[in-house]
Amino acid sequence: MPTILITGSNRGIGKRLAELYDAEGWTVIAACRDPAASAAPGEKLALDVGDSDSVAAAAQTLAGREIDVLWNNAGVYLDKNMPLSKMDWDAWAQTFWINSIAPIRLCETLRANVAASKRKTFAFTTSKMGSIALNSGGGYAYRSSKAALNMAISCLTQDVTAQGIKTVMLHPGWVQTDMGGSGADIDTNTSASGMKSVVDGLTEAQSGQFRNYDGKELPW
Repeated sequence: MPTILITGSNRGIGKRLAELYDAEGWTVIAACRDPAASAAPGEKLALDVGDSDSVAAAAQTLAGREIDVLWNNAGVYLDKNMPLSKMDWDAWAQTFWINSIAPIRLCETLRANVAASKRKTFAFTTSKMGSIALNSGGGYAYRSSKAALNMAISCLTQDVTAQGIKTVMLHPGWVQTDMGGSGADIDTNTSASGMKSVVDGLTEAQSGQFRNYDGKELPW
């Protein structure tokens, strides 16, 4: 059976993704900072995507293993409801490190693992809040970090196409999680199931696209 590695798998969307793939018989590598506290199914992998030593250790653990789908799901929203007049500038920098840089570094670190697999897919949980066309203001750090991530993925797509690796950016919707809040539009199952369908059916022609959880293509 194929193998999927999911970051931020200890709760919310990541945990539900792990459950859905596990139910279909996939080998699930559930990565998070504290595996001992995670209820996600599958193999537990200690991975702090923002820590260089942790990424290197995870790469060593996974050396030689095929990874069909590397799903970069971990992310932070540190400036939620924070006006510019009260911006925590260090938090903005940290947001960029986790949301924009860390996913690309992890893809490069595990590129050989994915290239050796049959499905060869990099998936990213991003956000339509990173869309300049759909910008409604606020959320400076989060929005800009996701816009930067989307551009970086566009660059990455061009680098990995020759190896047959596909990429896809996914907006999960406004989801009832710790980040989204209890008043959000949809639950984790609706979001995760929809995104999973997009990833499972991804073709080479669709590589590099920015899509909603229901499959609709989104503007940059």
